[in-house]
Amino acid sequence: ISMLFLTLLLFLALFPGAFSCCTKMSDEIPRGILRRVERFEIQKADGLCHLEAVILYIGRKKFCVSPQIRKVKTWMKKNKHKIPRKKSHGRRQRRRRIIKKKEKKQ
Repeated sequence: ISMLFLTLLLFLALFPGAFSCCTKMSDEIPRGILRRVERFEIQKADGLCHLEAVILYIGRKKFCVSPQIRKVKTWMKKNKHKIPRKKSHGRRQRRRRIIKKKEKKQ
């Protein structure tokens, strides 16, 4: 039993995203759910994940839907700001620099 446990730990260490992939997805999504989505991610069909999907997050729940749904495509275009970004402070810092330059000129 201990060898199986060690193998599982090794697998989790080497492939941390293996259990976060969508394995099933819905072909329909109610508008009420789309209105409550806090953020979304796009899962590509490469590497460990074998399905192309859109992952919608509402609180701690996640819903996997097909990226081919017209409703979802339209919603994603309107809500691009809900994709998690690595740099979230770039624009704010630029504004501060501009404001500081204006203050120095006066």
